[in-house]
Amino acid sequence: MDDQASVVDPHSPVYVYVQVADDIQARIQSGQLQAGARLPGERELADQYRIAYGTARRVIQELRDRGLAQTVPSKGTFIVELPQPGSS
Repeated sequence: MDDQASVVDPHSPVYVYVQVADDIQARIQSGQLQAGARLPGERELADQYRIAYGTARRVIQELRDRGLAQTVPSKGTFIVELPQPGSS
C-alpha cells in the first residue's frame, strides 16, 4: 500500500474510519489484496492514510466486524478468504 491519503475526505459526512475501511474493502474485492495478505500495522496504516493512530485502530476493528480481516496476536492482521457467491 502506498500513500492512500487521497481517499480520505475530512469534509465528508462519512466517518474517516469508514472511508478507509471502504477503500481497503474495495481493494480486497478487486483482487488487489488477496486472502492471507497481511495488512500494515496500525501505525503504518495511520501513516499511509494520514489518519490518527486511534482511527487506524478503528479501521482494523471495522474490517474485523465486516468479516474481512482477522487479527492474530503478535502476528498481525490478515485478509480472510471471502465466501464465493453461491456457496453456502
